[in-house]
Amino acid sequence: MAQNGNDQQDPNQRPKPFMNWRLLVPLLLIFFLVPMLINVFQGNNAGQEISYTRFKQLVSDGAIQRVVVQGEELTITPLGGTTADSGLFGGADAYTTYVPTFGDPDLLPLLRDNGVELITQPSDQPTLFGIVVSVLPYLFLLWIFFVLFRNIRGQGNSIFKVGENKAKLYDENQTKTTFADVAGLEGSKEEVMEIVDFLKDPSRYERLGARSPKGLLLVGPPGTGKTLIARAIAGEAGVPFFSMSGSDFMEMFVGVGASRVRSLFRDAKKKAPSIIFIDELDSIGRHRGAGLGGGHDEREQTLNQMLSELDGFEQNSSTVVVAATNRPDILDPALLRPGRFDRQVTVPMPTKDERAAILRVHAKNKPFDDSVDLDTVALRTIGFSGADLENLLNEAALRTARRKAAVISMVDIEDARDRIMMGLERKGMKVSAEERKLIAYHEAGHAVTAAALPNTDPVLKVTIIPRGMAMGATMQEPTEERYVYRRDYLEDRIAVMMGGRAAEELVFDSMTSGAENDLKQATQMARRMVTEWGMSDGLANTAMGEGDRSVFLGEQLSHQRSYSEATAREIDEEVKKILKGAFDRTLELLTGYRSAVDKLVDLLLKEEQVSGEKVKELVAAAGK
Repeated sequence: MAQNGNDQQDPNQRPKPFMNWRLLVPLLLIFFLVPMLINVFQGNNAGQEISYTRFKQLVSDGAIQRVVVQGEELTITPLGGTTADSGLFGGADAYTTYVPTFGDPDLLPLLRDNGVELITQPSDQPTLFGIVVSVLPYLFLLWIFFVLFRNIRGQGNSIFKVGENKAKLYDENQTKTTFADVAGLEGSKEEVMEIVDFLKDPSRYERLGARSPKGLLLVGPPGTGKTLIARAIAGEAGVPFFSMSGSDFMEMFVGVGASRVRSLFRDAKKKAPSIIFIDELDSIGRHRGAGLGGGHDEREQTLNQMLSELDGFEQNSSTVVVAATNRPDILDPALLRPGRFDRQVTVPMPTKDERAAILRVHAKNKPFDDSVDLDTVALRTIGFSGADLENLLNEAALRTARRKAAVISMVDIEDARDRIMMGLERKGMKVSAEERKLIAYHEAGHAVTAAALPNTDPVLKVTIIPRGMAMGATMQEPTEERYVYRRDYLEDRIAVMMGGRAAEELVFDSMTSGAENDLKQATQMARRMVTEWGMSDGLANTAMGEGDRSVFLGEQLSHQRSYSEATAREIDEEVKKILKGAFDRTLELLTGYRSAVDKLVDLLLKEEQVSGEKVKELVAAAGK
């Protein structure tokens, strides 16, 4: 695996459904259809309804055998085998009628005189329909409650478990990453080998009275491979590996963060020797007491509990804590003292050789044509992290698939690089001829200045194709990686930034808003030269830093400069002097190379993109 900053986690199990819909649908059918069927069934057996007057007449005619009285309802059974049965009733088995609400005192004597059997029943006698209708809703609600309880209990989301450990556990059979899978980072891997040796054979260190670091803090920019190194430590040591993000400790409930810290360390000790990995430690490890409020907020209580678990009254010698952050400057000093995170390992941006190794790892499953040179790609991706390099080859593969090609070419990789650095090409954007010419002169000013000055990086290409927020771009390709910058290099770099504005003034005798980003970068670099690097004539060899910076939201309220107002004015004057000197030098240079600028503009208007070799030829021809 290549170096990157992404966690490789086991795929989560598919969450259980809220309820089983295959069971719900039949239950709903039973709930609605059964009462209807019972009602229909009872309605068919109840018989036809006749009027009360007709009923009394039939009793007087001797055609009634039995009458069942239930409240005001009368169920009538005709006399079987009589002539009136077929003529008057039409062959039905039973009939119903209702006693008038005002009563009828003559009914009982009439039934007695005609020999009709009288049966009485209570009016509130339960029926099958009533029982089903009254019980079935309760059964339905009981079933829903059971399903909810089972799912909540199965997923562990009960309110009583909110403070339990939420870390993902990777045992020795799951964690397969080793240091052989980590491309580059040789120095960082050597630093962490002691922890691996200790977890494999702790007795060898204990015999010598040595103690392994309890905490290892991986520090570096995003995407450089901090998480990958942590997983490689677990894979090499062959021990259980608990992974958790710093934000996972925080919850809306008070005390949950500290409870989860205790639960995490308790579970890790049960599987000792083990490794705990906490990603983004700065989310809970910020400096205590730096906020505008008090010191008893939830985040600080979580930090206090973690400090206690790392090196408190109870000794912990079998569990190693590995954490990662890209903001070590804001961590609480108590975290960094010996006995807690007492070892810091820097995970820097990869060098050229390391970038080439990372690219080869990610290129294993991708087809490339003969034009692709990964060493050249590594040289042109200075400042790319491992994650950026993986994304670069992925974007190149996507571009190849879009154009329906079989192999990835160098053009695909270059286009992917431009897309990552400058954004998508704005194909639908319409630019007028006048603006297009102005943009061409602006970029030609940058390119010619970069090609003519001695201490600048070579020009890779110049383009006026709009990408992202930029209307054009001049890309330079460093020949080597620099870690220390000379003053003449920085001054020439500022001059290149001024090339666009100088070309506008030289050709159009005007200024445009297109130089906004150039001026911001030039001003920022000039100010750093004066205040941090002591590279000005008036304030030479003097650092005018901004002092200690607070790490909370209201830092502006307590910020104090480390120099006087008079010095601040002097700093501003030195910055202006550097910027004005760079602009005047660039304007003079472009005046002498005006022919190269005009020829480059003609090429840009015609082809939209010109290589750095062509720019070099034009500048060389104009300088003769």
